[in-house]
Amino acid sequence: MYLNITEVESGVTSLATAFPATSELIDLPEPSVEGRAAHALRIGAAPAGTNDCAVLIGGVHAREWGSCEVLINFAADLLEAHDTGTGLVYGGTSFTRAQVRKILDELEIVVFPLVNPDGRLYSQTVEDLWRKNRNPAQSGGDPKRIGVDINRNYDFLFDFRTAFHPDADVRVSDDPGDLVYQGPSPFSEPETRNVRWLLETYPRARWLVDVHSYSEDMLTVWGDDENQSAHPNQNFLNPDFDHQRGLPGDAYGEYLPKFDADDSIVLAERFCTAVQGVRGRPYTPMSAFHLYPTCGTSDDYAYSRHRVDETKGKILGFTIEWGDRFGGFHPPWQEMSDIILDVDAGLVQFCLTALA
Repeated sequence: MYLNITEVESGVTSLATAFPATSELIDLPEPSVEGRAAHALRIGAAPAGTNDCAVLIGGVHAREWGSCEVLINFAADLLEAHDTGTGLVYGGTSFTRAQVRKILDELEIVVFPLVNPDGRLYSQTVEDLWRKNRNPAQSGGDPKRIGVDINRNYDFLFDFRTAFHPDADVRVSDDPGDLVYQGPSPFSEPETRNVRWLLETYPRARWLVDVHSYSEDMLTVWGDDENQSAHPNQNFLNPDFDHQRGLPGDAYGEYLPKFDADDSIVLAERFCTAVQGVRGRPYTPMSAFHLYPTCGTSDDYAYSRHRVDETKGKILGFTIEWGDRFGGFHPPWQEMSDIILDVDAGLVQFCLTALA
């Protein structure tokens, strides 16, 4: 069955207790709007900061219940297999004992499975399709206008009315009544500030994966426009291209150096291959823009940081969209159990590919 917020927290803390040599509980600095503490789990056999780091987050959109379970199970699988000296088998995709050991010996993984606890509680107990957090600050007392879309609250092209072409179908809003309300300012929400804190606290972070549903995709940057590697001046920092972003097939494309584009697509493709090996589900590797235009998202923010501030390390950003429209946001548990195997196989392969 799907976990409630207490069970998610218990899962994180129990793993830290059960595997003290290879995991560590992380206290996030900011409680949610309703006062709930958040925790993440650091996984790795080496001391903190020794190896490059992958940050995995989930539970961002409240109604996407299975994302927390995906990450809790992923962490448990790795820790238990390493502890018992075994490999991992997910349907038709398998990993050896040596591969499991390589991940924990050579990579640091930070798993933050429940970014938005208030929203998840409200979705599971009151309104099952609730998406946002539960911040009432901009609601004017209207319960229908409560909340901010956490995955539009990051500092990337936040001023979308200036950044995008007026005809761009960008999925973001400055109206608190909308599902994709971005909030009053970048990082106005404690949930996004906690994710930012992780990226700052683990400076060897090199990859961020945000687990969402649904579409059966593995998305790479960018979300604001089509990628291109030929024109460095066409980039999100250049005001000369304001009011031009977000249209497919036009002259503007968001600059992504070829080596980063190549690395991102290899990671996404290997993830999808491992997923398909489990039981045949064909996930699609593609840029986020080809799902729909966005801004203020975690993956674009994570990658953009080193372009804004050269002192920060480069982080390749990804978003998983598990499941399909027929299962919706809450597939029957038997199907969700299979989805967990699919995505966890993909994540194990992602980690191995990152180390290659």
